Amino acid sequence: MERRKFLQGAGMAGILAAGAAPAIVHAQEQIRWRLASSFPKSLDTLFGGAETFAKNVTEATGGKFTVSVHAAGELVPAFGVVDALQQDTIECAHTAPYYFFGKDEAFALDCAIPFGMNARQMQAWMREGNGMKLLREFYAQFNIVNFVMGNSGAQMGGWYRKEIKSVKDLEGLKIRIGGFAGRVITKLGAVPQNIPAGEIYQALEKGTVDAAEWIGPYDDLRLGLHKVAKNYYYPAWWEGSTQFSLLVNAKAFNGLSNEYKSIVRQAASDAHIAVLGRYDAHNPTSLKQLIAEGAKLQRLPKDVMDAAFKASREVYAELNDKNPNWKKIYADYSRFLADASQWEGVAEGSFNQYMSAQKL
Repeated sequence: MERRKFLQGAGMAGILAAGAAPAIVHAQEQIRWRLASSFPKSLDTLFGGAETFAKNVTEATGGKFTVSVHAAGELVPAFGVVDALQQDTIECAHTAPYYFFGKDEAFALDCAIPFGMNARQMQAWMREGNGMKLLREFYAQFNIVNFVMGNSGAQMGGWYRKEIKSVKDLEGLKIRIGGFAGRVITKLGAVPQNIPAGEIYQALEKGTVDAAEWIGPYDDLRLGLHKVAKNYYYPAWWEGSTQFSLLVNAKAFNGLSNEYKSIVRQAASDAHIAVLGRYDAHNPTSLKQLIAEGAKLQRLPKDVMDAAFKASREVYAELNDKNPNWKKIYADYSRFLADASQWEGVAEGSFNQYMSAQKL
């Protein structure tokens, strides 16, 4: 079998099981990449996703291509990875692209936007829709090549010192909230704070913030957020899913052989599945533990959801008027989301609603 066709046609597991990687890459020189994560080592789901990617690359190349993984702050700050990529300081990074909405709001469309796609919809748009094509064009402006590498699924609405009974309770509330969602929650009177994962607990404990969201039960339990705020709300209207990305310096990627480029793609794809699988597997038991340890699980009031939805539409209209990158990508994103949401309401959504109400 021709080597390249084999690599393109096989999954990462097949490549490793066949033991063919050393033969595939025998002509490629030894390569060492540095990967800067935006996450601390304590979050084994996200930091572990980068480790899975690095392990895949090493095994698929017989150790000829290795990637060293560095936690947030070791090489560059959590929110400094895009600058480091552009400055050729690192070869790749694992991050949540919406951290960089200050550079261009379109970064958020590769991650999460309020009332946006869930994990399956995002995957479909990226692979079968125009998502990857449009985002590759966008990232080319920053000399970056992007790959999907992880998704959280639908997130929780965070931890609050006081109960949220109506939208009025958000006025003046200082809340740690990820990236782009701050633009929307500001319209509701809250004050967003963009704080890295490793600093959330201290900020909530010291009262620097009144509330904080991260991802969901598994990570929240590891961060210990329930120890400093008991009111646990759902859902995170700002993150129906959060897609994480492997961002690669374009010069470094283009310098690879075709075989190595394919290995990077396959390794990232495997890590993507692993991250989402870990969250889906561990969130249910973690939620039970949080409740057992005193967390008060509550649904966000409908008037909060409705006000946030209205505010999000206002923000998107404003961006369409001033940001060409946003307008181009969001037009396709929103069309895909509209169709996908209608279909999901017919099939999987109604099935899940029924099943969640049963005593299994």
